[in-house]
This record gives sequence, structure tokens and C-alpha cells, in this order.
Amino acid sequence: MFTLGILTISDKGSRGEREDKSGEAIREIISQFGARFVDYAIVPDEKEVIESKLIEWADKGGMDMIITTGGTGLGPRDVTPEATLDVIDKTIPGFSEAMRAKSLSKTPHAMLSREVCGVRNRTLIINLPGSPKAVRECLPVILPALPHAIEVIKGEAAECAGTDKD
Repeated sequence: MFTLGILTISDKGSRGEREDKSGEAIREIISQFGARFVDYAIVPDEKEVIESKLIEWADKGGMDMIITTGGTGLGPRDVTPEATLDVIDKTIPGFSEAMRAKSLSKTPHAMLSREVCGVRNRTLIINLPGSPKAVRECLPVILPALPHAIEVIKGEAAECAGTDKD
């Protein structure tokens, strides 16, 4: 079991003008892994606000993983990837590549998505797109690798489990 925070980035959501269906989709999907939800917030598309919340949760929140949703497109206010890059210590491009590859099989617009995944201290941070449909497409792709990634980040993995037999 691991602990999780969900951070929704949405101007309208932060003002109460839009229901957060993407955050709920994350909660539904990730509950399959017995995650314990520690915190949830909706913040506006403001780089400094996003950075502040990621730092707060990763440094003091006791979370193994933070999943963000929203702000990963090309719009003028889409700054989640930049905020994430500014606070992480290491990137994990494989997660982002896998999600984009899956989405690309459904739409060429997947090339425009800019999710960033990485580690701050001992917390895994995953950016997801803002639509519930995209969350349901992308998150299941990386789910099988999440428990092991968290174990490695926390220093609890005995050794990397491969699929090849020596």
C-alpha cells in the first residue's frame, strides 16, 4: 500500500465553476492498488501555486506519490510541466513516453501533450492530462510499474525484478 495526493490544476475548478471529474477518475483507478489518499486539492493554473503545493506535499506531506491532472497542453495557462520540472530532482521519461504512446494510438493530438513525471525527495510525481477520458487512457498504462517505482524510490526494493531469465 502507498499514500497518494491528487492535485487538480484548473482555473475554473479552483473557482468552483467546474466539477473535478478527472480527480475522481484518478481516485477510482488508483483505488485498485489499495492506495491511501492523504490529501486532495484544486489549484489554479498558476506556476508558483502549483510548485508550492508540490513542494509542500512532497517535503512534508508524507506522500509516496502525487498525481496531478490538468495544465499539460499548449494553452497559454498550461504550466503544470514547467512547475513540475522546477521542483523535481529526477525525471522519469518512460512513464510520460508510455502514456503518450498509448494516447497516440487513439489520436494524433497526443503529440501535443506534455506530461512530466519525476521524483522529488522520496515522492513520485506524475502529471496526467486534464480530461477524464485521457486520465482513463493514460493512468492504467503506468499502473503496473507504480508499486515497484515507489519501492525503489523509498529504498525498499531488494533488486530490480526483470522479465528475462538468466
